[in-house]
Amino acid sequence: MNDWTGKRVLVTGAEGFIGSTLVDLLVERGAEVRALVHYKPYAERGYLAPYLASGEVQMLAGDVRDAGRVLDAVEGCDTVFHLAALIGIPYSYQAPEAYVQTNVVGTQNVAAACLRHGARLVHTSTSEVYGTAITAPISEQHPLQPQSPYSASKIGADMTALSYWHSFELPVSVVRPFNTYGPRQSARAVIPTILAQLHSGGREIRLGSLTPTRDFTFATDTAEGFLAAARSERAYGEVLNLGTGTEISIGDLVEALITASGTDARVVVDPSRLRPAGSEVERLLSDNTKARELTGWHPRVTLDEGLRRTSAWIAANLHAFAPDRYQV
Repeated sequence: MNDWTGKRVLVTGAEGFIGSTLVDLLVERGAEVRALVHYKPYAERGYLAPYLASGEVQMLAGDVRDAGRVLDAVEGCDTVFHLAALIGIPYSYQAPEAYVQTNVVGTQNVAAACLRHGARLVHTSTSEVYGTAITAPISEQHPLQPQSPYSASKIGADMTALSYWHSFELPVSVVRPFNTYGPRQSARAVIPTILAQLHSGGREIRLGSLTPTRDFTFATDTAEGFLAAARSERAYGEVLNLGTGTEISIGDLVEALITASGTDARVVVDPSRLRPAGSEVERLLSDNTKARELTGWHPRVTLDEGLRRTSAWIAANLHAFAPDRYQV
């Protein structure tokens, strides 16, 4: 059922890339949406700004590390989509404790609030928890490998969320996106990094390692996976991979992006963009069988089509990017 009319929903991390895409879908389908956004003294709301005027989304400023604020945010909601997290892998090398506080403690606060108020919880994981593939495609049974402080914190967050199902029967599902991309993604991610350089006239594309492979999923497909998980009682207590089941190397991705953008360039490996030895995840390829079987979800946007859409958005929003600066 796609109709969310009258459903009271909280989205944490709602102003982010995937969060704002999810909010858009929920509003389109009639949900009463409350957005928990990170407090900023200058009150900027990014991609949620149009809702300030329309009033279609209730904005709450706060921080998932604040248990009391989270408790207030969840009150009265039927479903909570928990996306708030620190996500940049390079920054996690510099500030690992911040990742534990936001990702692990923040998830504990959200799960406890859902238990208190009787809300369904859909918690956001990441394919980074698998580390480099031992077997491929990667199913939900694949070993978890903390190859960065970020991935370690997300493993801790996932286990915290699932513990509320096993211990308290809180209806929890963990969705595990594989390399979501699309309009609105920040400059720290590889696809916006490449496209911003291409659309700025760059003829030398500066990147880290070119050999890793990734399973790229378009943002609306990922958001649809969240909605599908929330609708399925069969997904209670389960982890669901949200990926396409196809992979592409970063080197081949560059060629696809050059084609999508209608430009020409060559690749230069930038040592400052290489991850520490033992931390680079060399291969990510999803097995999405479980998500398909338990929720009926499946990805719809092909990589070529998604890259074209993303390229057009980057070209139209180039002012928001700094192509010559590497952003951790």
